[in-house]
Amino acid sequence: MACRQAGDFDKMILMKRNILLVMAVVIASVSFSQDLKKFNLYKPTENAEQKISEAVKKAKAEGKHVFIQVGGNWCIWCARFNDFVTNDSSIDSLIKDNYIVYHLNYSEENKNEKLLAKYSYPQRFGYPVFLILDGTGKLLHTQNSGYLEDGKKGYKKDAVADFFKDWRPAALDPAQYKEQ
Repeated sequence: MACRQAGDFDKMILMKRNILLVMAVVIASVSFSQDLKKFNLYKPTENAEQKISEAVKKAKAEGKHVFIQVGGNWCIWCARFNDFVTNDSSIDSLIKDNYIVYHLNYSEENKNEKLLAKYSYPQRFGYPVFLILDGTGKLLHTQNSGYLEDGKKGYKKDAVADFFKDWRPAALDPAQYKEQ
């Protein structure tokens, strides 16, 4: 009889653990969905081609590059990246000093297929995916954001900072590499 009671006790503990696990998953899901309800960087009805053209002109005038984050308001990793870079003052400054930022929408409402084809189908890497354009609108780099992630926790600060440093205009200036 003692064995049966111990087995029942183990089952009861296992059942409580499973209930707690299910509750944690539900709470996390609700939290993420609430976060996405507030997330509204992407504009499906916007003329993205015109906005990118304006960003390129501004970048050229200011001696910067254009950073395009492709994704949608439905994308939790897009929201996480935006929060990460805007809440870290050193990365936020690095971006503001070197880039004009544009959020290119991909959603059921507007897939921007023509633009994505123009930029060699960056969606093959998933979302978000990042594009770097120079001041003439030339695509310099496509970045798979997965390489910048820190597992399921978010993004790696050093990797994100290095990405932005490696593609800023100064990094591509030939004068930086002349032998002295």
